[in-house]
Amino acid sequence: MKVGFVNIFGKPNAGKSTLLNALVGEKMAIVSHKVQTTRHRIKAFLNKEWEYQIIFSDTPGIIEPKYKLHEKMMKAVKSSLEDADVALLLVEVNDNWEEADKIFSSLRLKVPCIVITSKTDLAKDNREEEAKAFFSAKSYCKEWIGISVTAGRNVDKLLELILKYLKEGQPFYDEEDLTDLPTKFFVGEIVREKIFELFEQEIPYDTTVMVNEFKEKSSLVKIQADIIVQRESQKAIILGEGGKMIKQVGSLARKDIEEFLGQKIFLELFVKVKNKWRDDDFKLKEYGYNS
Repeated sequence: MKVGFVNIFGKPNAGKSTLLNALVGEKMAIVSHKVQTTRHRIKAFLNKEWEYQIIFSDTPGIIEPKYKLHEKMMKAVKSSLEDADVALLLVEVNDNWEEADKIFSSLRLKVPCIVITSKTDLAKDNREEEAKAFFSAKSYCKEWIGISVTAGRNVDKLLELILKYLKEGQPFYDEEDLTDLPTKFFVGEIVREKIFELFEQEIPYDTTVMVNEFKEKSSLVKIQADIIVQRESQKAIILGEGGKMIKQVGSLARKDIEEFLGQKIFLELFVKVKNKWRDDDFKLKEYGYNS
């Protein structure tokens, strides 16, 4: 069977998480219109019995680190560079191609690279054909493809291209597995996604979520999680007047977590202030940023 690690790279907000979810047919990575939503390397497995096992990785958007959390995020990108068998280099059709080209060139990948121009349904004039000409001429580009996840265009064709460059071997993971990350991780990510949806400016970026309790009972799953912020003023914003906002976060998160787990849950959320947690090695490790 064909097996291999297929890792997705690009600028922040290029649509890497949306592409990962489309390729595996499950929502494995949270999605937001805001940049730098993905902080971890998220692996998701696509299995077809006796034919292939593809280990996809969604990676954080490539940035210049400003604090230790950013450094951890860029280490996750580095680990993905090291074990990739095929690289997917993602750029939006109406984005700045020169900027994307600089990033792709700087990765110095020695594996087959497929350049994907996304959101082709939004292409202006001859923009898609121009993207094909621009990226196909680059030395790192083994293949180029234009796709639109929302329009369902060329996602299957992309999968065919990926399989073309994977080698035969033994599967790395059980074919029943979808990921190597624990369920608690995805629960925390769903809560964090709702914070990205509901709050503006620095709040989502100064926030992380720590799931402290995940107990499976006969009729439901009891979950307790802390929303970590950096300042008391941020805690007040997330709580909202009379607890209005924290209730909204909980309500939206509960709905998605129940869908993800396939059973009822009891979700309890607290907000805690941990000053400068994004620059504290000990706290970052405690909150699961181990890269």
